[in-house]
Amino acid sequence: MRAMWRRLPAGPHDVGWEPGLAVPAADGSPLITDHYFPRTEGEFPTLLVRSPYGRGLPWSPMYGLLFAEQGFHVVLQSCRGTGGSGGAFDLWRNETPDGLATVSWLREQPWFNGTLGTVGPSYLGYTQWALAVDPPPELKAMVVQVGLHDPYALFHAHGVLRLETALAVGAGMTYQHQGMAPFLGATLRLQRRLRDAITAQPLRGAYTSALGGEVPWLDGVMTHPDAEDAYWHGASLAEVAERLDVPTGLITGWHDALVDQTFEQYDRLRRAGCETALLVGPWTHTSALQQGWPEVFAESLAWLRAHLGADPSGLRPTRVRVHIGGENAWRNLDDWPPVTAVSPWFPTVQGHLTRQAPADCTPLTSFRYDPGDPTPSLGGPLLSRTAGPRDNSGLEAREDVLTFTGPPLAEPVDILGPVSARLSASTDTGHADVFTRLCDVDPQGRSVNICDGLGRLRTDGQEPSRITVPMSSTAHRFAVGHRIRWQISGGAHPRYARSPGNGESPVDATTFTPVRITLHTDSALMLPAQAHGSGPAANG
Repeated sequence: MRAMWRRLPAGPHDVGWEPGLAVPAADGSPLITDHYFPRTEGEFPTLLVRSPYGRGLPWSPMYGLLFAEQGFHVVLQSCRGTGGSGGAFDLWRNETPDGLATVSWLREQPWFNGTLGTVGPSYLGYTQWALAVDPPPELKAMVVQVGLHDPYALFHAHGVLRLETALAVGAGMTYQHQGMAPFLGATLRLQRRLRDAITAQPLRGAYTSALGGEVPWLDGVMTHPDAEDAYWHGASLAEVAERLDVPTGLITGWHDALVDQTFEQYDRLRRAGCETALLVGPWTHTSALQQGWPEVFAESLAWLRAHLGADPSGLRPTRVRVHIGGENAWRNLDDWPPVTAVSPWFPTVQGHLTRQAPADCTPLTSFRYDPGDPTPSLGGPLLSRTAGPRDNSGLEAREDVLTFTGPPLAEPVDILGPVSARLSASTDTGHADVFTRLCDVDPQGRSVNICDGLGRLRTDGQEPSRITVPMSSTAHRFAVGHRIRWQISGGAHPRYARSPGNGESPVDATTFTPVRITLHTDSALMLPAQAHGSGPAANG
């Protein structure tokens, strides 16, 4: 690890290890736990790391060894039904009682000094929020890295299934805790059989060959697209942040599949008056723990030392630190999002993007979306190795993709904050999805995705419907000579399950209907833009 990440700090302590401890869960089931500790006399705070992904690689070195050698007891525990722990795994229903039962066990350990913190990424973030539902008095700090608090939002966007994410999570939750070899085999099988799983009619149950069998919780996730369905009751822990007073550090990446959940966590913590900090890097969900690990580890260590060990020397001076894309620079901010005026940018019939508002609402242009040949997804906030920024030029050459492009910029433009699309559109079937994306086009014509979002469109006759599609947030500089591009299509498959075009459930549909989507002139791309002078950036 030190050869791979040369910026990791030296470890002042040798580390000891107690593997395979059986900690009783809330119902008495054994939760198998490994204890890492500094081989040094004295008292040290404890970090609780609860994971459904096993306790071996990469968790043992990244969380057990690295934090223990920095002066922490680390309790690395497999959630029930995973990694040898008893009981059956359920995606969210047992984490609060099992976390509290583990803290009760900690109180009986002679090395526990009563000071507790939590740390971890992804679902390990969910187990932290679950403990904070009823936070024990010993809990003094949390660090949620690329973390989850709302399973529904992980799997669905406004009722549309995030298909590729669902399959990736299904493979990870089913196999990763069994060890690297079974997980690698499952990942390769999913790649080989992905096309069959994503093009089946119907989608329901079609994943079994790709995942090597049935996954009951995945069936439930895929067949309950309504956030208000009783199936999801109790799943979201968003409200925990509204009453929390445990100092909580948040870390995410601009192309993390959970980036919007992190921004929501930050907003709720700030409104609650809870001490918090936010780090946003140029990472995907996985690269934050790979290329980004030196920054992620340093940020986490500084937060935990400050709040568990009364050593604030490593904290940065501002609450927020973000990486600015396009500039490849870090910027410290007092808060997120910064106060920035949001400006509409309008499409024209010539394919331009302009600040000039239209005189009326009339049809602008249209395209045909065929679910039998769905517009493919490319890059963006995914869990797979294809995530992140990609050249969209080939995608934008398709007839079912619209682009509207601004003039070359005479001055740089910074986009800092939430981006959205205000869409006015009609359809000939009454049912469509609309995928909308912000891209940066360089002088050579390479179009790179910055942020995006998907909305559901329901129309009646030729009258346009108006919807606002959140497109996540960004901190990006469009450099001199670059152009701002707005990309619009009828989907992004298999990132999202394709719309059948006829109102049928995407999971159960057996017939597809091509749909013509007509964009109207009063549509607008809403950008929190800061121009650095005059020229097309300010006037175009």
